[in-house]
Amino acid sequence: MAHHDPIVDVFYRPEMTAPDASGNYSKSPTKPKRFVEWLLRSHLAPAVRLREDWEPLSKGAFTLAHTPEYVEGFFAGKEPHAKSNGLAWSPAFAETVRYTNGSLLAATRAALASPARIALSPTSGFHHATPERGGGYCTFSGQVIAAVHVLWESQKRGAWIDLDGHYGNSIEDSRRYVRELEGAIRFNLNPSGAHERYLASLQAGLDEIGEAVLSGRVDYVCVAHGADSHVHDDLGGQCTTDEWLEASHRTYGAVRKWSEALGRPVPLVLALFGGYRHVGYEGVLRLHAADLAIALDTLAGTHLAFDPELGEGEEGRG
Repeated sequence: MAHHDPIVDVFYRPEMTAPDASGNYSKSPTKPKRFVEWLLRSHLAPAVRLREDWEPLSKGAFTLAHTPEYVEGFFAGKEPHAKSNGLAWSPAFAETVRYTNGSLLAATRAALASPARIALSPTSGFHHATPERGGGYCTFSGQVIAAVHVLWESQKRGAWIDLDGHYGNSIEDSRRYVRELEGAIRFNLNPSGAHERYLASLQAGLDEIGEAVLSGRVDYVCVAHGADSHVHDDLGGQCTTDEWLEASHRTYGAVRKWSEALGRPVPLVLALFGGYRHVGYEGVLRLHAADLAIALDTLAGTHLAFDPELGEGEEGRG
């Protein structure tokens, strides 16, 4: 029995991508536009509903998770704050950060308001930021900001399943600064190891989160399947293609099992996170799309899955 809808709401606005961001090594600042354009050209397009009915965060909203000195310094373009994330600063790029963080908050709110509809924020650049600075191509702790907002608004508590190739330190580093975070994010699952050990670590974490979901201690789940955990990535490489896709199958299979046990859909939020390929960047976009296809197939009974290593038009649709 399918508990989720066969449509995904994608919280995207063009302002999420700056026109002058192409000079960075990391393509995360341009990924929202690249990914959405790829989706709309692909066979997944009929399952995508773009949502622009949301607002960017105000500059003041960032002080929920960051020091005023860092927030003010970043938006003013002052060092050392402006480039602590490892990205080139510009007024246009600084403006996009208000939209990427706003997208994640809007997606989280939407998933809670309509649990049957998967909500996707096509964003990266959150999970290495700390209260005092950015880091690792991440500027602000969007996960923290979104989770605390929805805790305030609806008393809902979340779990993050972070399948990026690099440990997402932002949540843990923020717990000392954000008092409400302990209640807002109950789990921050980052699988350890590589290959079979990675999958075993993921499974153990999913089992623990599942107990919390079924007992009512976790109300919604966020998943970010970073493409940098794939072996072909320039900066990661824990999983072969089959293992990377298996991580998606296990994750969404667990969400389906929890939904069936509860008799209702578990609210699900998706984000993108990492992926670094100097050559063949479309491979990053295809992995993210393959993860989304598995989520829809598993939870809504669609037939969108494809091999991310095949060329356009060669997808095996299950």
